[in-house]
Parts: sequence; C-alpha cells; structure tokens
Amino acid sequence: MSRVQEFPALRERLKPQCEEIIAQYEVSRSALLPLIHLFQQHEGYASPEAMRAVSEMLNLSLAVVESTVSFYTLFFRKPVGKYVLQVCRGLACAIDGADDIMAYFREKLGIGHLQTTDDGVFSYEEVECLAACDRATCMQVNLEFVYDLTPQMIDEMIAAMRAGTYPVAAMAQTEKPPKTWTLRQDMEVSQGAKSAGALDQPAPNNAGGLDKDGIIMLDRILAEEWRFKGRTKERLATEEPAIADIFENGATH
Repeated sequence: MSRVQEFPALRERLKPQCEEIIAQYEVSRSALLPLIHLFQQHEGYASPEAMRAVSEMLNLSLAVVESTVSFYTLFFRKPVGKYVLQVCRGLACAIDGADDIMAYFREKLGIGHLQTTDDGVFSYEEVECLAACDRATCMQVNLEFVYDLTPQMIDEMIAAMRAGTYPVAAMAQTEKPPKTWTLRQDMEVSQGAKSAGALDQPAPNNAGGLDKDGIIMLDRILAEEWRFKGRTKERLATEEPAIADIFENGATH
C-alpha cells in the first residue's frame, strides 16, 4: 500500500495527539508548526496530505499552511534521506576548513548541495552559521550536533549510518526521495504564479501571486489604490505621495 493510501490511517492514529496539541493554544492557528512537525516526524517530510489535514484541523486555507511550511527550511516538502547532513559554512567554520570538509562530503557521497543519494540514505546541505563557532568545523545530523569535523570522522560517520549503528536515529522514510528536495514551484511562485493551495482563492488579498484576472497583486494596488484605503502605510513607497495621500485622506471614487 502506498503512503497516500495509508495516510488516512496515520491521520486517525495521530488524531489524539493533534487534539492535545491544539488544546494547548488559545488561538488554534498557533498549533500549525507543531502539527506539521508531528506529521513530518512520522512521514519523513511535510506531505501534501499532511498540509491539507492540518488546514482542515485548524480551519485555515491550504495556502496559509503551504506558505508557512515553505518559509521554514527544516520542513521538507519532498521526501529526504534517512540522514540529513547539514554542514556549516559560516565564517568561523570557513576559516577553520569548512570548504575542504564540504568538498570531502561531496566526494564521499557523490552528491552536491540539496541533493539526496540514489539509495535514499543521505541528504546533503550546506547551511549558514549553526552557532557552534567554538567547535568549528561543525554540522548537524538530523538536527544533532557533530563538532570538530575531520575526514576520518566523516568516513566513520558514513560507515556507521550505512551499517545502522550510528547513535543518531534515522528519520522516518515513507517514500523514496528524489534527487533533490527543492521544488520547481518555488521558482514559479517567485515569478507570479500561485501555489497549489492558492488556486481556489479568487480575491487578490488572499495568498497567491496573481488574482483571478491574472494581475499581480502589486499591480492591482498601484492601479486601484483606492480599494486599499485605511490600511497600513508601513510599506508605502515614498516616491508616490499621491498614493500616500489617498491612504491618509480616505478619498473615494
């Protein structure tokens, strides 16, 4: 049975935990992150089914859940390896030989940044400062720190993971991971297209790059600024005093 077919049973099994998490918050939306973490813990990534389930539990649009998940780098929207290896490339680590360590990892694993090995065991990422500068060069393995890296340590680490004897537990893996866990959708959204959860949102104020007429949100504001009178002036462009006046004076058409 596939992961998708098994998801309803997983959702039902996790229902008591989900209800317990939601009950901890005065505003149910605050449970969004821990609920996604819970599903990712059991599936190995934040699956489309999990995001839809959380949106239904919290009475949120799928677009809101998707946009939140996509913001945080520790939520994976595609399956990843059993061991996510995140090597620090911050300044302290770079000074202490991070470039050589990262090159050694790439050579030993045969993959590059944001890629997963063909056997699905390792996902590799080069990350910004992990705040362990006194123990450079450092990394995280499934979020557990490893310090003072050397090539010998890397060899021993990889061997232990392949043998199943490494002290850090492997992540859940309910689906074979692809070569990379990045999404083409990210580029499409940055260019104005809507994410899947925003496709059914017709109003330009809702999440999504384009409104129902195919007009980018910013263009809608500039063309029909009177529609947005009374809203915050926090992001108004100073080079457009006429727009600021409309917001300030509440002019109508």
